[in-house]
Amino acid sequence: MPSRVQPPSDLGILVLLAYQGFVRLLHEDMAQHGYDDLGRSDGVVMRVLNGGGRKVSDLARLLDITPQGTAQIVEDMERRGYVVRRPDPADARARLVELGERGRGAIDAARAFHRRFEARMARRHGVDAIAGFRTVLDDMAGAAGGGLDRELRALYL
Repeated sequence: MPSRVQPPSDLGILVLLAYQGFVRLLHEDMAQHGYDDLGRSDGVVMRVLNGGGRKVSDLARLLDITPQGTAQIVEDMERRGYVVRRPDPADARARLVELGERGRGAIDAARAFHRRFEARMARRHGVDAIAGFRTVLDDMAGAAGGGLDRELRALYL
């Protein structure tokens, strides 16, 4: 009996597949712009740090992982030039983790990709369709309540 693959009709599966496709395209684009060494959690860390420097303990709390795990991520990102650590002007004993030059460049490259991707989708499907899609996704994201759960967070941290 021949096997038959059915198209995914479950909205949740479609959202997952769309996300995976989007991330694949994003990573390809980032690699083409010289960011071929990004780790799984780098994007999340850079987005958090884009708002300003953070102590490792504060970053750990925001990422919902241990300070030790966060310190390992920060050390690796610092080695690759995405973040830097500087003395905290408010606490001489502490150090702040901030975006480095490479990290700011990666954020800029990712944002440019996002704009191009959305513009391409708007050309294909129309501005109103994309606005409606964004509304649906916002509603779906809000319906989850308290944010991302640990299992989902573990997929990219």
